[in-house]
Amino acid sequence: MQHQTVIEPQKGWKFIDWKELVEYRDLFYFLVWRSIRVRYAQSMLGVGWALIQPFFSMIVFTIVFGNLAKVGSDGAPYALFSFAALVPWTYFSNAVTESTNSLVAEANMISKVYFPRIILPMSAVLAKLVDFVIAFILLCVLMLFFLQPPTWGVLALPLLIVVMMLTAAGIGTWLTALAIQYRDIKYAMNFVVQLLMYAAPVVYPASLIPDGWRWLYALNPMVGVIEGFRSALLGTNPMPWGYIAIGLIMSLILSVTGALYFRFKEKIFADVA
Repeated sequence: MQHQTVIEPQKGWKFIDWKELVEYRDLFYFLVWRSIRVRYAQSMLGVGWALIQPFFSMIVFTIVFGNLAKVGSDGAPYALFSFAALVPWTYFSNAVTESTNSLVAEANMISKVYFPRIILPMSAVLAKLVDFVIAFILLCVLMLFFLQPPTWGVLALPLLIVVMMLTAAGIGTWLTALAIQYRDIKYAMNFVVQLLMYAAPVVYPASLIPDGWRWLYALNPMVGVIEGFRSALLGTNPMPWGYIAIGLIMSLILSVTGALYFRFKEKIFADVA
């Protein structure tokens, strides 16, 4: 008996069809594997690319902000202070950039065959976890070098990683749906990511923000993630549960609204790709 699939246009707002995603799980695994393989197997430096960006950023930040500008580091060595922030931030920025470009890069594929388009930005977000793990291992080596023991806050790291991934996925799906129609988004990504970095406590501690503004500052989910990483690994401050709670709520809002907007615009992707 011949199997026939009928694809009908959808109207209105739709959420993610999880049953359909399960049916296309093999394609999802393949896209994740392909991203990892292209990243490491077809480059001269291989895993070195996962280390170069945060490591050299740490050196520059330590010289400029730690030694010249004398920016505070809550009592931790500035190199560790900045690298503990750069590990989650580098994942976030690269995951958002890769997912934003994913539909445009696969324009030929999405105009020829049907599959759940959201697989493309999601595979980019998941594939970047390999870079994150490699950079995290280097962070552990630096902690050994500086004789910096972690705290019991490491038990909160899984929650922080979930918030980090939800934030990257939420912003990534928003920007992916916009970038396929408005190519300006793709060209502006590097500039926007640079600006966003200074809106998060990557090179400075969140304690520099005046008390009355911290709730507004915490609306950026990466604030809770970065301060949580520092608290867990360096013991700079008590675990910032307030920042993390606000960040978790914001990351959920970004993920849900991003998925809704992506599904709403999905019907035009093949026409504008």
